[in-house]
Amino acid sequence: MSHKTKEKEPVKIVNLGDPQYYLNRELSWLEFNRRVLQEASDPRTPLLERVKFAAIFSSNLDEFFMVRVATLQRQIAAGVESLTPDGRTPQQQLDEISQRLHPMVDQLQEFFETELCPQLATEGVHVLKASELSQPQHRYLQQYFEKQIFPILTPLAVDPAHPFPVMSNLSLNLAIVLQDPETEETRFARVKVPDSLPRFVPLPADLHPKSDRPVVWAGVSLEQIIADNLNALFPGMTIQEHHLFRVTRDADLTVQEEEADDLAVAIAQELGKRRFGGSVVRFQFAPTMSEFVKQTLVRGMNVDANDFYVTRGWLGLRDLMSFMALPLPHLKDQPWEPVIPKRLRHLHEQVAIGEDPGEGIFEVIRQGDLLVHHPYESFAASVELFITEAAQDPAVQAIKMTLYRTSSDSPIIKALIAAAQNGKQVVALVELKARFDEASNLNWAHALEDAGVHVVYGVMGLKTHTKIALVIRQEGDEIRRYVHIGTGNYNAKTAKIYTDLGLLSCREELGADLTDLFNYLTGFSKQKSFRKLLVAPVTLRDRMVSLIRREIEHCQDGKPGRIIAKMNALIDPGIIKTLYEASQAGVQIDLIIRGMCCLRPGIPGVSENIRVISIVGRYLEHSRIFHFHNNGQEEVFIGSADWMQRNLDRRVEAVTPVEDPVCARQLKEILTILLADNRQAWDLQPDGSYIQRQPSENDPEKSAQVILMERSSQSR
Repeated sequence: MSHKTKEKEPVKIVNLGDPQYYLNRELSWLEFNRRVLQEASDPRTPLLERVKFAAIFSSNLDEFFMVRVATLQRQIAAGVESLTPDGRTPQQQLDEISQRLHPMVDQLQEFFETELCPQLATEGVHVLKASELSQPQHRYLQQYFEKQIFPILTPLAVDPAHPFPVMSNLSLNLAIVLQDPETEETRFARVKVPDSLPRFVPLPADLHPKSDRPVVWAGVSLEQIIADNLNALFPGMTIQEHHLFRVTRDADLTVQEEEADDLAVAIAQELGKRRFGGSVVRFQFAPTMSEFVKQTLVRGMNVDANDFYVTRGWLGLRDLMSFMALPLPHLKDQPWEPVIPKRLRHLHEQVAIGEDPGEGIFEVIRQGDLLVHHPYESFAASVELFITEAAQDPAVQAIKMTLYRTSSDSPIIKALIAAAQNGKQVVALVELKARFDEASNLNWAHALEDAGVHVVYGVMGLKTHTKIALVIRQEGDEIRRYVHIGTGNYNAKTAKIYTDLGLLSCREELGADLTDLFNYLTGFSKQKSFRKLLVAPVTLRDRMVSLIRREIEHCQDGKPGRIIAKMNALIDPGIIKTLYEASQAGVQIDLIIRGMCCLRPGIPGVSENIRVISIVGRYLEHSRIFHFHNNGQEEVFIGSADWMQRNLDRRVEAVTPVEDPVCARQLKEILTILLADNRQAWDLQPDGSYIQRQPSENDPEKSAQVILMERSSQSR
């Protein structure tokens, strides 16, 4: 009896560049904002925190239109027909954004009206409508209007003698149709709702509505007060109709660096255009707006019908953030006080009792690398301490650092100014192109220059996004270099609400690398290699690809391959393709991507070994960690770069290996905790949708952020 040998099936060759294997970045971002919206509607989230997430959702959308939608519209206007890696034209992307976004906006409006407002009312917070006001409340608000609002307002007529007014970006406006009773002519006017006044105006306690529970706050929106008093603005005219609308403009700055003699001057000039100069990219209005008013506004602002966003409810819900100031702690997250890192506690105790801490933080760093994790550990007691001590230490000769975004009352800026006044060499690389922080950074740059700090603006054509500080200290006959390399900005405010990591070290190779990197940033260096650092746009992309390929080689040799990576976004097609190749080779890959992810996980034959989660919670997940198993010789990195084209090719970024065993183990533990989250974690599906994890009956709720707070608290 003969047996036929079963022929081996040919290996199917997959084109990993096929658009079907890539998600669209804009639609992926919308899915991220949908997760933010879910936090607003999740009953497990404290009520005022839900209000906050509703405000964040709206604020996120504003920026999305000002930058991403504006970019697509410019591409269409320029006749761009090129396809994205997922195979879409700019017009197709705009169409799909509109289709997906309208239901989300409607969902938020309905949720705010039918759930949030009633629940706030039960807690003593009453956001009232004009129709709900009593006569005494009306009279009070009329007096408030006359004293506080009326003097600020400027009604603008539109007729041959009065050109159509320019509407500022993100402005709330009232369009008013009037009739002259003498001539019976119809007139059109616009009144801007001033952004210099609070959006929500409180009523005095004696005019609070009657309620079974104590009233903490009651009031109405500013636009309702103005609408109720339009007769005072147009005496003798008949108000026929009025409608609220909101305008969003293209706010992306375009600076030709090569043609700019002074980058600071060029940026300042462009900032003046942002508020009024960009084209309208979104026109929000109520469905009750008459066709006459709509067409008048469309002609005056040159708005395309594709930019219409009919909004059934409140406009500009980003202003809900003001309610977080209400004294209702039981409706907010439990307050968190960051922990002083254990190895630094004795320094603060010595200062508190008036003792001399000696060489302070520098002595601690010499004893071994220190990894700090914000906001679980204090930014002020670690990173700020590092810079402020350096500013006062007579042994410190020089301080060099990058500033991408910083807070309005920054202790670090003050320390750099003090250091310069103390005669130290101080270099600050201020990134003037940090989007929406350009004006603030310009002001800081001027203040630093006035104090004698050497201020530079980075490398032509590149945005300096890296978060690095270098302190040079004279110790006996030697010069020792101390470094901080982080994932987040030197910003005391965001350090309390963003999760970020920083490495404090005096390893000689890291100090030498930062010296070379600062020379690259401030001078004419063409540095092509670094000892330890992975630097974009020089070595980072190639090194990341080689680290992924090393895991592939291990699998091909019959050894395990494993990658865990955490970042804000995964967009770069080259990196995604390499990850697909790794999955095909058997490498097990876990990705923790907060926002946009263009990789499709779980596709048989392509990405079945890749899992992607997103964590959206109390803190904005901002840290970047890259872990490679390397056949048991594990390597782990932290830094400022996401896996996006802009970070790998168009920005200056620095990613550092974390070689201290204790610090590396800390990072591995953080990743393990994040991957086990079943409260704020969402699993990305192959079709681009996300499913929120839910704890099972036998599996208790595990919130990674709560666990990390508890662990930090236990170390106090």
